[in-house]
Amino acid sequence: MSGSGNIPMTPSGLRKLKAELKHLQTVERGKISREIEVARAHGDLRENAEYHAAKEKQSHIEGRILDLNDWIARAEVIDTSKLGGDKVVFGATVNLTDVETDKPVSYRIVGELEADLKKRWIAVTSPVARALIGKKVGDIATVQSPGGVREFEVQEIRFEDPQDEAQPES
Repeated sequence: MSGSGNIPMTPSGLRKLKAELKHLQTVERGKISREIEVARAHGDLRENAEYHAAKEKQSHIEGRILDLNDWIARAEVIDTSKLGGDKVVFGATVNLTDVETDKPVSYRIVGELEADLKKRWIAVTSPVARALIGKKVGDIATVQSPGGVREFEVQEIRFEDPQDEAQPES
């Protein structure tokens, strides 16, 4: 997900990225430096598995820090609590009914970096989200899925910024 252009995300998504960045910079960096020092003290670095594993981990941490800095710099924060209206847009939580099974389902449309199927948060670029964008209550959204075409009727559209486990900025 590196490159140019803005990355749409919710305020809670940005808070989560900043919290992860702060943790990597203040906790993980120091921890891995100590692991490298301990491993280095064990002697010959060419055959030192702990040293090479620690250096590999350090490389992953530094790469993640670069990615997080890039994403934070390009974040286009969309305050979903200030959104409204009668159409499905980025940030909306949509209650649907599967037309075939009559089962209710709910999705929140978020940025790609925030998508989390366990929470039923789907990326704005996903097939379901793309089918829902622009729909109103009562509309049918047609989604091409691996198991064939599925249809969902839009029951409710809400806009909220659920608080998550990320700590508020200090």
